[in-house]
Amino acid sequence: MTVKTTSVSRRSPVTRLRWALADGSVLVGREFSRLRQEPGELITALIFPAVMVLLFGYVFGSAIQVPGGGDYRAYLMPGLFAMVTASSVVAVIGRVATDVSRGLMSRFRSMPMSRVAVAFGHTASDIIGGLLGMAIMAGAGLLVGWRAENGLLSALGGFGLLVLMRYALSWAGCYSGLKVANEQVAQQLSLLVLPVTMLSNAFVPTDGMPAWLRFIAEWNPLSALTAACRQLFGNPGTVTGSQAWPLEHAVAATVLWSVGLLVVFVPLSIRSFQRKDR
Repeated sequence: MTVKTTSVSRRSPVTRLRWALADGSVLVGREFSRLRQEPGELITALIFPAVMVLLFGYVFGSAIQVPGGGDYRAYLMPGLFAMVTASSVVAVIGRVATDVSRGLMSRFRSMPMSRVAVAFGHTASDIIGGLLGMAIMAGAGLLVGWRAENGLLSALGGFGLLVLMRYALSWAGCYSGLKVANEQVAQQLSLLVLPVTMLSNAFVPTDGMPAWLRFIAEWNPLSALTAACRQLFGNPGTVTGSQAWPLEHAVAATVLWSVGLLVVFVPLSIRSFQRKDR
């Protein structure tokens, strides 16, 4: 008796996509089941954005002058959105590294499932959780006086850029987690997020920085994301000229940074998952 099988490589692209989405959705459900069993992690992730708004808004609110005038809390909110977006990469690194160190990745690899599904499950669940955290942060911002002044469509565009950058960074986190493969080391990487965020225009203008430091800050992807959100939200601190290209063309720069990260880290993540332990 001969059993006929269809090679994965011979499946049509549509079939492979459906397969990846179906398996990935199961892993997304797994992530949320895990959070239900560990509610402390979820509560911390949701409270953190609101605490940052209150802490930075009221501690720095009266000490920093906004370029061109305006309320510092309105100036600050896009930077806080960018900071929380950047912090998501560490969360993904930690979850993926934990799965690797506990042997779950090897078990996934031995199962008849799409090789894209594992990375898709981690990145998609991060986006879903990030949307909830973003909504909480926006609500906290409204309470302290922040407003999106340019209308609904521009505001949606700003939030869309935040989601795009977060998704791109989550793939970078997935690849890094596969390479780190140690949950203790992954936890230490969280210390790197704050310096990267501080070395940008998220909290203070770059005008007063030394020339070499200003160059680094202006070409930081988070600076472009922050500047783009300020532009789309109509908040103080919008760049009017005489600065680096990523800040003068912040929306385009943010899209380019995000697409570049996806082009690099999506195939790297998939290849690293396939080759792990070989």
